[in-house]
Amino acid sequence: MPTDIIMPQMGESIVEGTITKWLKKPGDPVAKDEPLLEISTDKVDAEIPSPADGVLIAIRIPEGETVQVNTVLAVIGGEGATVESTSTPAPVVPSAYAPAEAAIPAPQPVERTGKLRSSPLVRRIAREHNIDLIYVPGTGSEGRVTKEDILRYVANPAPRPATAAQEFAAPQVSPQGLREEVTPMTRMRAIIAERMLEAKHAIPHAHTVYKIDMTRIARLRDRERKGFEQRHGIKLTYMPFIAAAAVEALKKFPIVNASLEGANIHYHGNVNLGIAVALEWGLIVPVVRKAEGASFVELARAIHDLAARARGKKLSPDEVGSSTFTLTNSGVFGGEFGTPIINQPESAILAIGGLRKEPVVVTDADGNDSIAIRSVQYYCLGFDHRLIDGADSGKFMSEFKSILENWDRAIG
Repeated sequence: MPTDIIMPQMGESIVEGTITKWLKKPGDPVAKDEPLLEISTDKVDAEIPSPADGVLIAIRIPEGETVQVNTVLAVIGGEGATVESTSTPAPVVPSAYAPAEAAIPAPQPVERTGKLRSSPLVRRIAREHNIDLIYVPGTGSEGRVTKEDILRYVANPAPRPATAAQEFAAPQVSPQGLREEVTPMTRMRAIIAERMLEAKHAIPHAHTVYKIDMTRIARLRDRERKGFEQRHGIKLTYMPFIAAAAVEALKKFPIVNASLEGANIHYHGNVNLGIAVALEWGLIVPVVRKAEGASFVELARAIHDLAARARGKKLSPDEVGSSTFTLTNSGVFGGEFGTPIINQPESAILAIGGLRKEPVVVTDADGNDSIAIRSVQYYCLGFDHRLIDGADSGKFMSEFKSILENWDRAIG
């Protein structure tokens, strides 16, 4: 009995997904729970496993297509099943050094019954990507072009005819091996671009930078890292120390964990801690929910698990979004600090700088100064100045700094 592979419902608010990559081709054997394809939604990129053993006998939706949930994407047959002749073939890319076998048809304007309708946001996205809205199908009321329509078009633009020079010319390669190329943004990149632009337009960002002495924690980590890994099966990094200190400071200064909702301030009852994870194909912010109730070990495990599954495309949509405060590691590549963009609808985000040893003037109990080598790190708090004043940010950062510099908590 053939088994249909359908576009899954990846969360209550998810209505569609984009096929980003088929991991199998028609005729390939597949095992139950083996990754079959990759999809991208508004919230998460994920691998979709095979629901059954068998042979992939048909691919109905090719890479790059966006379809509604419950759409049949492919069919798996039993052992010995015949591959359907209607299976979607892999795209054939013509050589850059020879003429294409057929001309690419020019896009045609969408037929509409009335005036082309769209929002200012849609028109702005179209301008940024040099797109004429007459070519974009509208799925809204009376054919209105919605935000989802323009983002779908950005990710999968209609083909445009190439000039003779483009069809016959060899790709331009610089002495360093760089290649002249223009490619459409992925769905994830298009969504990131839109949300970052919206945040910068909507929020009056302010930033404050604190230099924190991490020597006490660095020494504790060096002393305990081996035993911690043996006890808990994960490496002892600096992130759970930073997360725990941030959560404690947020509990003391809840305005930094709040959100602005119209003319109201929403003070959240929980700290849902976003952890920005850099991926090769973009950025995602999985969330440690109710972090205020987690122990140090639980925080460490949650952060490790979310980051690993984010990189392996194993997150569910429920594990992304609805954060109240975000940590982002801008120092992972050696930077001193970053000035981050706030992750709406949050009101603050904390960027972690690079950890390094520096000569520092220290004062003993008798007031005598000396120079010592200390492990220091810069932290930058980005905050929404409509809701959080400079004094609020300073109080939060001072508390955060004090917790880290005077760490006295058990780590398990």
